Amino acid sequence: MKIDLLFAEIGSTTTVLTAFHFGLKPKIIAQAEHWTTVNEGDVTIGIEKALSKMKEMLGEDIRWEKFAATSSAAGGLKMTVHGLVYDMTVRAAREAALGAGAVIKYVTAGKMDEFHLQKVMSIQPKLILLAGGVDYGETETVIHNAKMLSKLQLDVPIVYAGNIAAAEHVEYILTNAGKKVYVTENVYPRIDYLNVEPTRNVIKEVFAEHIVKAPGMEKIKDMVDYEIIPTPAAVMTTTELAYETFGDCLTIDIGGATTDVDSVTEGSPEVQEMLVSPEPFAKRTVEGDLGLYVNAHNVIEMMGEESLRKQFEDYDELITRISPYPMSDRDEYFVSKLATFCVQQSVRRHAGNKKHLYTPTGRKTIAEGKDLTAVKTIFGTGGFLSRSKYAKEALESLIHLHKIHPMELLPQEGIKFLRDKHYIFAAIGLIASKVDKDIAKQLLEIDIEEY
Repeated sequence: MKIDLLFAEIGSTTTVLTAFHFGLKPKIIAQAEHWTTVNEGDVTIGIEKALSKMKEMLGEDIRWEKFAATSSAAGGLKMTVHGLVYDMTVRAAREAALGAGAVIKYVTAGKMDEFHLQKVMSIQPKLILLAGGVDYGETETVIHNAKMLSKLQLDVPIVYAGNIAAAEHVEYILTNAGKKVYVTENVYPRIDYLNVEPTRNVIKEVFAEHIVKAPGMEKIKDMVDYEIIPTPAAVMTTTELAYETFGDCLTIDIGGATTDVDSVTEGSPEVQEMLVSPEPFAKRTVEGDLGLYVNAHNVIEMMGEESLRKQFEDYDELITRISPYPMSDRDEYFVSKLATFCVQQSVRRHAGNKKHLYTPTGRKTIAEGKDLTAVKTIFGTGGFLSRSKYAKEALESLIHLHKIHPMELLPQEGIKFLRDKHYIFAAIGLIASKVDKDIAKQLLEIDIEEY
């Protein structure tokens, strides 16, 4: 059988292979999956196993026109971020990094010193993001930080996304120290304005270089016809695509190691009047302690083991069987309780909040962070939210959350919950950005359904 595209989503836990035929109307031909085989030293083993299952399902061999992949199997792109003022350039740099699929391990604001350098050395990041200052504003701090970073005994690329007036000076300092430097547009070019997309795009480029360092990924680089992009970045692209049809929306992606939340919304006019600092239109957060398998122990600890023991008399047995492939309904139901916690906590962390300030003229209410109050559509993706019969229950736990936490900028009434039923949000994002946006839109139409 000849297909147009074979797509692999290589996750931290599972590798999902999907065969697409485009033609007059795109469709999914088959899908198969296998454990991601990083521990075996070669992720291509998992792809080959999934491909064998797919061939067995179809009863014939498969040939493809193009092969594509997204991945988070290398554990994400570990980064440190360094800026001038935390609430301004540092926060803007964080938004750019998270939106590109990075995992931020350390953030500094102001002038760096030897302590900061030692901390960076201990983290061993794969990328350093340096920002600072509005365009043609203060340059002293970012030039100082460039000199400090030039001393690092690390062979990692540095992205500069700060004051344009200091760009040439910073590049000179770092290049002369033997560092690989990417200079892009300022993430915070003027007060109250975020410019995150150029930096996100550079980080994605660096991710593509980094991802091939995962066991076996260098083989995949030779197989693919398109650049390998981070799975989280592809899901963000799909959420932005969905916004064009559904308006203000949010995607929750629960994985084995993390729970990611992507929102595309301006927020409500009422809250916009109260906001004290800008937020990106498309925002991503990644919760590295909220996962259903690799980080299940963290979730259980936060929920309270004793509470779970009261609900599940067979708790000790259940925790030994936690898996992406539940052996029984009881196992799946147990995991659903962890998933419900991940849903609620990840959305609460993603959302901003209202605060009361007391001034000489009386009390004033302000808002900080991402406003989700205008969101009307929530998409569920990832193994659990795409496939579990308990997924709807987990997502619907959000319905009354805003009443329990009235000062948080959470989704309000009338939310519609839609499922990525074929588990192809990452594929749609890659197709939209690398192949054909119209095909991606058509696939989105046939993929989503109400829970």
